[in-house]
Amino acid sequence: MDSETAEIIKKGFDAIVSEIDAGKAKADELSEEVKKNRAELLSAMGRTAAPLAAKMGVNLLIRGKAGANGEMYDQVYSDEKMFILGKTDPMPYRPDDMTKKVDTQFCALSEKGVFSEIMYTNSEFMTDSYIREISAEEAFDLYGFDIMFMLYKAFEQYLRRSDDLVSSLEKTLAYVFKSEDEQNPQ
Repeated sequence: MDSETAEIIKKGFDAIVSEIDAGKAKADELSEEVKKNRAELLSAMGRTAAPLAAKMGVNLLIRGKAGANGEMYDQVYSDEKMFILGKTDPMPYRPDDMTKKVDTQFCALSEKGVFSEIMYTNSEFMTDSYIREISAEEAFDLYGFDIMFMLYKAFEQYLRRSDDLVSSLEKTLAYVFKSEDEQNPQ
C-alpha cells in the first residue's frame, strides 16, 4: 500500500470517528432534552395510551375480605381499567390513615390517562387500598424511567396484537373467497 492510499484511508477513518463523536454529542444533547421534558413526554404518552388501558388494562382490587382458608371474598374492584406501570418500596404508612402500614405500592395509568399511586394494606382478614392521583413529574420522582418503558411496551404489545389480528383476518378472507376450484383441487 502506498503512502497516498494510506493517507486516504486515514482521512476516511478520521472522518468516521468525527461522525461518531458528533453523533454521540447529539445523542447526549437529545438525552438531556428528553430528561428536561420527561414529565411532558410521560403526560403525552399517558394520554396516547389511555385508550389502550381501556382495552387491555385490568380492574384493580380496591378491597377484599380474606376467609379462614386465605381465599378472597366480597371483593370490590376499580370502575376504570388501569395499566400497572411500576412498583416502588412502600411508604411506611398510608396518607389517608397513618395507622395502616403500606405493604405494596404501585404506579398505574387509568383509561382516562391519569397517573395514580395505589397503596395496598394487607391484614389477616382484609386487603384494602388507598389511591391518589399523581402528576407525571411525581410519577418520575417516585418510579423512575421504568414507567415510561412500561408504557412503550404496552404500545408495542398492542401493535403486535393488532398486526396478528389483521394477518389472521386477511388469511380468513383469502380462504373464504377462494374459488371452488382452489378450495377443492382434484
